Amino acid sequence: MSEASEVACPRTAADYKSGVKPIWCPGCGDYSVLMEITKALAELNLDPANVAVISGIGCSSRLPAYMSSYGFHGVHGRSLPLATGLKVARPDMNVICAGGDGDGFSIGGNHFLHACRRNVDITYIVMDNQVYGMTKGQASPTTDPNWDSVLTPGGTGIRPFQPLVIALASGANFVARAFSGDPPGTTETIVEAIRHPGFSFVQVLSPCVTFRPDQKQWRKMVRKAPVAYTTDPSQAAKRIMTDDGFNLGILYRGDRPPYHLNTGRKTDVDKMLGREFMV
Repeated sequence: MSEASEVACPRTAADYKSGVKPIWCPGCGDYSVLMEITKALAELNLDPANVAVISGIGCSSRLPAYMSSYGFHGVHGRSLPLATGLKVARPDMNVICAGGDGDGFSIGGNHFLHACRRNVDITYIVMDNQVYGMTKGQASPTTDPNWDSVLTPGGTGIRPFQPLVIALASGANFVARAFSGDPPGTTETIVEAIRHPGFSFVQVLSPCVTFRPDQKQWRKMVRKAPVAYTTDPSQAAKRIMTDDGFNLGILYRGDRPPYHLNTGRKTDVDKMLGREFMV
């Protein structure tokens, strides 16, 4: 998080919301995630002019339009390269990347691996509903192999993508899971993710009540993780691999220094870009 963004004047969650009304389906978990992100920013008291929210494609990727901070709605699966480039070019900005399980783990899967590996100081929030909601209910990378639907009769039969395991193995510096139906816990997790240096990954279980009405049961299935977070990646890996996907909280806090651009010489970026445009 950029300390320069902190200001003395206290703000509320409303200060981070735009005048655009969300158009998610009634009951969608993404409404709560939007609220929890704005509450986290208010708790950190960040200037909206020093916050940028970057997204890709999908229901959850509409989020930047609903916020008063800077935002960029990118193309499918490419939100992390955009967020990484912005943070490297403007290290003073607080960069948040938002998306869904299809955008982040399917077409964006390779970018996810390398964003974790590079460890640039950004926060990646994935609203995981285990389905492609915007395109009418196809199975996503995190869908259970036995989920039976009109589009996947009998299920996919494919082992689901394990985002927390992949994030840890690829080098993410902060790994956590939250639930959209737990506003206080999710807000606090996002606050800690933004504060933590390096690449922070938060998987938010965000039910799609339209195409996955069975996910209403998640409220009864989620629970606070029985143990505190660890700073040992091998211990974190053991916990995640034996986890049923419903333990909530911060699972891992790393101490790897975040990536910093260092070319070995000072470069006047404005003049350099000006020369390029003059050619």
